[in-house]
Amino acid sequence: MTEIQLAGSGGWINADLNDDQVNKSKLVPNMDKHFLASLEKLDTAKMIKHFCKQCNSEFDGPTQIQIEEQPNEVVADGLILIERGQYTCHKCNSIIGEYRVFQKND
Repeated sequence: MTEIQLAGSGGWINADLNDDQVNKSKLVPNMDKHFLASLEKLDTAKMIKHFCKQCNSEFDGPTQIQIEEQPNEVVADGLILIERGQYTCHKCNSIIGEYRVFQKND
C-alpha cells in the first residue's frame, strides 16, 4: 500500500492505495498528480486524513460519504452506473470530491 494525496474539486484525501488504484488515479500517466474522481468509492478504512477548501480545515481519518443515487443506469454497452456519491466535510458538509461505481457486464 502507498499513501497518496487524491485531489478533489473541494479539497483532498490522503489514502492508502494499492498499485492498481495508484495507476487509475493518475489522469495523465507522466504527471505526478492523483485525482479522486478517477477512482471508484474509497474504503473509509483506507482514508488517513482529508482537507476541505470551503472551511480551510484538515481532519484526521475519513470523510463523510453521501450516496447521491443508485440509478442502475446503462451508460455504455455493457457498463452500468450502480452508485453515485460524494465525499463531504465533517465540519461544513461541503463536497470534497465525488465518486462513481460502475459494473461491467460481459
